Amino acid sequence: MLNDTYQNRRTFIAGMIFLVVFIYVARLFSIQILDDTYQDLADSNAFYKKIVYPTRGLIKDRNGKLIVSNKPAYDVMVVPRELKKLDTLDFCNTIGVTVDEFKKRMKKLRYKAGYSSYTPQPFMTQLSAQDYGYLLEKLYKYQGVYIQKRTLREYRYPNAALVLGSIGEVDRSTIKKDSFYVMGDWAGKNGIEKTYELMLRGEKGEEILLRDAHGRIKGSYEDGAHDVAAKAGKDITLSLDIDLQAYGELLMRNKVGSIAAIEPETGEILALVSAPTYDPSILVGRERTKNYAKLVKNPLNPLFDRPMMAEYPPGSTFKTANALVLLQEKIITPATAFGCSRGFHAGGLTVGCHPHASPLTLVPSIQHSCNAYYCAGFRSMIDDRRKYKSTAEAFEVWKNHIVSLGFGYELGADVPNEERGYIPNSKVYDKIYGAGYWKGLTIISVSIGQGEILATPLQIANLGAIIANRGYYYVPHLVKNIENDTIGSAFKEKKVTSIDRKYYDYVVNGMDLVMKNGTGWGSRIDSIEVCGKTGTAQNPHGEDHSLFMAFAPKDNPKIAICVVVENSGFGATWAAPIATLMIEKYLKGRIAPRRKYTEDRLLNANLLPKIDTSN
Repeated sequence: MLNDTYQNRRTFIAGMIFLVVFIYVARLFSIQILDDTYQDLADSNAFYKKIVYPTRGLIKDRNGKLIVSNKPAYDVMVVPRELKKLDTLDFCNTIGVTVDEFKKRMKKLRYKAGYSSYTPQPFMTQLSAQDYGYLLEKLYKYQGVYIQKRTLREYRYPNAALVLGSIGEVDRSTIKKDSFYVMGDWAGKNGIEKTYELMLRGEKGEEILLRDAHGRIKGSYEDGAHDVAAKAGKDITLSLDIDLQAYGELLMRNKVGSIAAIEPETGEILALVSAPTYDPSILVGRERTKNYAKLVKNPLNPLFDRPMMAEYPPGSTFKTANALVLLQEKIITPATAFGCSRGFHAGGLTVGCHPHASPLTLVPSIQHSCNAYYCAGFRSMIDDRRKYKSTAEAFEVWKNHIVSLGFGYELGADVPNEERGYIPNSKVYDKIYGAGYWKGLTIISVSIGQGEILATPLQIANLGAIIANRGYYYVPHLVKNIENDTIGSAFKEKKVTSIDRKYYDYVVNGMDLVMKNGTGWGSRIDSIEVCGKTGTAQNPHGEDHSLFMAFAPKDNPKIAICVVVENSGFGATWAAPIATLMIEKYLKGRIAPRRKYTEDRLLNANLLPKIDTSN
């Protein structure tokens, strides 16, 4: 019995010893193999691994002009665990912050993604070269403080702010999604900088530096044998013509609206003007946050990318699309005529129109922008029970043609935040009026680009490109070339519309007459055949918007354009002359003396809305 007791004790003791040994071994394995914390501690005592940031790719315009380059900047980095002997007051005086601000910043660091007391954390970013030089002289005194060299964007032109975009500090979600980034890194926030971030950012490098017993940097580890060089980002060439962009912004000064210009043959975007705008350089450097806040508070919303995001009724510019659909469906022929007695009249419904000859066939209806023609044609299609089984079926056929012309969905441009516009389907009207209880007259306003129809300026410019090409387009895009890479295949795919080519010639001829002796006559250009269409879009919130869509020359077109000037009235008054000045500037490089008066009128006009500042 006694022997059994001793045996049990020996077994228990042996088991306990084994368990303790096992726990220690497991813990050592965890510390030395699985957990990097202690290795990091050891390494941090002997080495400082310094990130080498790559130079961000340059951005040029279609003519090779440098738009965005880089300039040096410096971040103050701290390793929190090494700041125990820091003369806080002296350090704060050197970098120009208060002790309280120092404490606030250190506290804030602890709640940022990627925080570690053993690794460098960004304390102050974007020091100027002057401030950097002053700090460098005293850096030896501040144990745990380091300088991280970076690059800031430098804008060579005060233009194209929303096109180019900006870079800003990454947030937690970005760091979580992409291990490339750590706390304090910067990335593209909008525009081209965001779309092509992966190509522009390059690849980080690393320098391994030796520390002495006091933690001071003594030089490179093994003469840099283990260092990894940074790889610069890829340069990008835009399709943008920066001179044309600058001219467009000048013409849109003191106005609210937009300009979108496209090269029809390629889909390359020549200009994207959003007004009002701002100088992109104000969102660079230590004043970025303050300047951004001012832009956000501006009641005219200069951060709103109007060519891509603003959705307007296209007005009479849309009559060209409707004409193509009616021709394709054989509802009309070029010889079909409709009468107009100051408008379209049906029962108690009237859609007004300005005085002109009557009746008109197709081409003159475009020339004179006759509302009655398109109301009558649209009604004939939607209410045709011989060709279509129901109103809904007829409308779906009409809608599908309109969608093929680039409306109702995002075009797929390489600029973030593109809106889709709006083309309703039959179910929308079934819900509003009840299935079978609506007809052509019920929704007659869509025939002239009003009602529920909405389009972005880019979509309207793209319609101009489609007509210029006689039936096809390429997805509008801003990037023309990427260093050692290719642009997206989607931008090289020809998109053919559902409208036969032969019908486009009639619309082209109508748009040609608009400029020769129609609604756009006052904005014609000597020696350039411009095909255009004026538009006046009703606006429930104020005065009508002025619209104009055009392309030039008539044959072998080089530019398609849409101009929108908000709350300014007739398309012929403001949008048309702006568009034709842009065309003249692009195709000729100068403005003819005969047109200088028009140019001066536009440059000096102030069409900004009155802002109520009483509250």
